[in-house]
Amino acid sequence: MNRRQFSVALGTVALLGVNFASRPAYAQEAAEVAKRLLDAASSLGDRSLGKADAPVVMIEYASATCPHCAEFHETVLPQIKSQYIETGKVRFIFREFPLDQLALGAFMLTRCIPDDKYFATLDLMFQKQKTWAQAKNPADELFKVMQMAGMDQAGFEACVKREDLAKAIVESSRKAAKDFAIKGTPAIFVNGQFVDTHENMASVKIALDKAIGQ
Repeated sequence: MNRRQFSVALGTVALLGVNFASRPAYAQEAAEVAKRLLDAASSLGDRSLGKADAPVVMIEYASATCPHCAEFHETVLPQIKSQYIETGKVRFIFREFPLDQLALGAFMLTRCIPDDKYFATLDLMFQKQKTWAQAKNPADELFKVMQMAGMDQAGFEACVKREDLAKAIVESSRKAAKDFAIKGTPAIFVNGQFVDTHENMASVKIALDKAIGQ
């Protein structure tokens, strides 16, 4: 499947459009935002790591083609997993926020594999982002990633044509952009408090320590 064929397969979902215009900043208290965030899962359900009753909840909205998101997943998230998630202190929720059609297609593919392979495949997708996102035929490179998760060619082509997945992901992203003033990715919230990672990714760990009370 070349770039044109991939675009044609996604053509019906491209018409949905994702318009993340600037939104006014919200003024609610963090506790209120935290509750609203938990209630804002898409119709597909959340993908999460960590104990369901962890005292701190970290939610990330990311785009598969966002270089800053890839950097965060490669350099910072592994430390957060080992120090906070695996120790029961933090529950991590990942939510799709595609900024372009290619990111939407990539996220659709991760939703077509078994739940237990989701995060390993997502990590691999971010690790190989430069390869597939900048390729002449990105579908070919994405298929290589999905093959590692056990997806065959027929499954790949069927997945990117699923309008139900596309609509659910896009609608959830639109609602998040409106309700939580998300203007870019990664957009990270720790117990309802927005954390700006664009100046300093270590700010997430600082926010986690503060929420935990260290």
